[in-house]
Amino acid sequence: MVMFWVALLAISILIYLLLDGFDLGVGMLFGLADGEAGRAEMLRTIAPVWDGNETWLVVAGVIMWGAFPVVYAMLMSAFYIPVVVMLLGLILRGVAFEFRGKASRSRQIWDISFTVGSFAASFMQGAMVGALVKGLQFSNGEYVGGTFGWLTGFSVLCGIGLCFGYALLGACWLVRKCEGPIRDATRRQIPFLAVAVLAFLVVVFTHALVEHLPILRRWIQRPYLFVFPLIGAGAAAVLATSILRHDDYWPFHMVALIFASAFGTLALSFWPYMIPFVVTIDEAAAPHASLAFMFWGEGLFVFPLMLLYVAVGYRVFRGKTATAADHY
Repeated sequence: MVMFWVALLAISILIYLLLDGFDLGVGMLFGLADGEAGRAEMLRTIAPVWDGNETWLVVAGVIMWGAFPVVYAMLMSAFYIPVVVMLLGLILRGVAFEFRGKASRSRQIWDISFTVGSFAASFMQGAMVGALVKGLQFSNGEYVGGTFGWLTGFSVLCGIGLCFGYALLGACWLVRKCEGPIRDATRRQIPFLAVAVLAFLVVVFTHALVEHLPILRRWIQRPYLFVFPLIGAGAAAVLATSILRHDDYWPFHMVALIFASAFGTLALSFWPYMIPFVVTIDEAAAPHASLAFMFWGEGLFVFPLMLLYVAVGYRVFRGKTATAADHY
């Protein structure tokens, strides 16, 4: 039962990274769009799915709260500020998304808010991952690192890196969904964003070497983990080829594969810990009765229905985005 909920938590986080990652990326690139027609076209590509994408963050939070309450309590204590800022960013971009279509006089304010909210949410997610990799201070099951213990040079670097990663994912989504000037402009941005992500990975790996981070020892002890970077390298090669050939379909899938390989690398590097090198999965799990109770509700019905909803939704809205006028 414990492994069932570990699997559902991992699947929920990965789906969130991929789905909300591209629409947060579109939100950041939105600030670079030239003209209202271009901005409206960018929003049309995410209008049918953006709020559903964010639901997976709620799903991951609920699973962690119900199945691994110890981890939920410890991480919320450590990440109180970044979680609040992230949620404010998500709320701001959601409000801006809806308001800009009606508030013509203040549209510029909402456009800026949409971009700022996307940046804030993306940066904080990356900073929290960076803080986990760097290591947080816990004692007797309680966080003792202070209010800004999560804020280090490494976590800031990871925040910036995830912004570039999401922007790359968003650019590939726009290439897949748009035609004309927006597709051409975002296709030109992809090489810059890909180089930025590659530079970030090089700097992170160098930092891990210099600082002797515990995760580096895991990579040495478990050489099979290098399978994931190899998968990522192969996907990057296909991405470069597809961009040179002006292919609209493969770039998004290849960047998604790079994200999945990076997620797999991190998850297996931390295994069997829920909080790296502090709390294991077995120590973090709720009593069996609680896990079984959740199974008959969320595990057996809600989660499969959400997967079905996502599959049907993306099936219905597949292909290029229609240019018909709507409220977005």
